[in-house]
Amino acid sequence: MLLARADLPREIAEKARRADIVTDADRASEALIIARLLAATPRAAILAEESGARSGESEERWVIDPLDGTTNYAHGYPFYCVSIAYERAGVVEVGVVHAPAMGETFLAVRGAGALRNGAAISVSPIGRIGDALLCTGFHPADYSTNARCFAAASESAQAVRRDGSAALDLAYTAMGRFDGFWEFGLAPWDVAAGALLVTEAGGSVSRVDGGAHRLDGRSILADNGRLHQELGALLRKAGA
Repeated sequence: MLLARADLPREIAEKARRADIVTDADRASEALIIARLLAATPRAAILAEESGARSGESEERWVIDPLDGTTNYAHGYPFYCVSIAYERAGVVEVGVVHAPAMGETFLAVRGAGALRNGAAISVSPIGRIGDALLCTGFHPADYSTNARCFAAASESAQAVRRDGSAALDLAYTAMGRFDGFWEFGLAPWDVAAGALLVTEAGGSVSRVDGGAHRLDGRSILADNGRLHQELGALLRKAGA
């Protein structure tokens, strides 16, 4: 649906900040996803970016970002995705990240590994930050922290990218296109599916401060596992 609407005129509205927007495609995508998921699991709870939380009658919950990378989508830049995670009793069991413009679907099932378009994927073998391609995102509420971390990582890594979709950044980290990713100020729907992809592909996920990752932890550090200590220390030294 997103791909079919990509070249159509868009209705764009700002949320709390100028840099945080929503389009008619976000809302249409979310409505379609929720309708189909509830048809299959009518007792499940829902947590979705645009419509928020709705309670359920079971331990199941779907965590949905109907369009991660809205600004990219609104400008015709094809780095965007849909992210859906299935949670049972507070534990993410299944994660899917679908990038329609790229023709890629990433799937992780807890304990069963991670796939891209049906083929197994794994994190990269890179063992030094100096050889690494890293990625990040900038939360509009704290550009100063973002800038310090970006500068420190850029001085140490081979390169750093900022592409504007945390869920797709995590999927790319899971398959070794990126060697590591960090970001602040994220919501559960940004990371629920992608974090499972990284761990099931053999990587490591935590908060940037080194604590255990939680969906409401507000920061994430995800990488191939070989860079985790060094990258975390570098970001914390930069003031993260």
